[in-house]
Amino acid sequence: MLRIGDFSSLSQVSIKTLRYYDEQGLLPPASVDGVTGYRYYAVAQLPRLHRILALRDLGFSLDQIASILNDGIGAEQLRGMLLLRQAEQQARVEEEQARLARLQAQLSLIEKEQDMTNEVVIKQVPAQWIGSVRETIPNYPAVGRLYGEVAEALPPGSFGISLAIWHDREHRDKDVDAEAGFLLKEPITASGRVRVHELPPATVASTLHHGAYNRLSEAYDALLRWLGTSGYSVVAPVRELYLQMSRPVRMDDESYITEIQLPVAKA
Repeated sequence: MLRIGDFSSLSQVSIKTLRYYDEQGLLPPASVDGVTGYRYYAVAQLPRLHRILALRDLGFSLDQIASILNDGIGAEQLRGMLLLRQAEQQARVEEEQARLARLQAQLSLIEKEQDMTNEVVIKQVPAQWIGSVRETIPNYPAVGRLYGEVAEALPPGSFGISLAIWHDREHRDKDVDAEAGFLLKEPITASGRVRVHELPPATVASTLHHGAYNRLSEAYDALLRWLGTSGYSVVAPVRELYLQMSRPVRMDDESYITEIQLPVAKA
């Protein structure tokens, strides 16, 4: 038997928290000295404490934790519940990280409103062969998972720069019509869902973005400002060419270089 202080020190749970769990009926001491009132805990109580801590950290209320433990749920059932809640929590974390990235991008745009440095140029892009997969994806970053499929379906050494084509004529919060692929040196035979086809020649408004993907909105802002005064209109889906990047891809890597091509014509 261990005094509450020793149990607290070794389990890395404060005495205050242990007393609170006792008050809530979650983890009463193994025994209480009738004379001194000292609480004593047993090593055999550690598994229950571990379950309480895991369930608490995954967002369950104390009432829910008590119900789960008192129902005598087995280890496998508990593991399944924890994995499910872990996935839910991970989704929330990713959502908050995406929201934070959007906030940082908007702040950057506001700070640079009077000093936008992205240059927009008009250029002629010749017809280009690409191998690609087109799919409706949950959101824009999800396009990354398509490139592995495309690369596996193409002969080694047959492809170069990766690109994405965004076919929606509006920004979408979900269900994005995306095409992911690679520029090809010549028309080749591919396998699976990969389609080899030729992008037609185009007049494009082009801008280079030097920096992280989570700041690409700065380049799009430059294109939008340019369109407002250029006398051109958009005639085809926007293309993103990833000229310099690394693996694994990071949204905050400032060493990346991305070209955004917007097919246009005189209005």
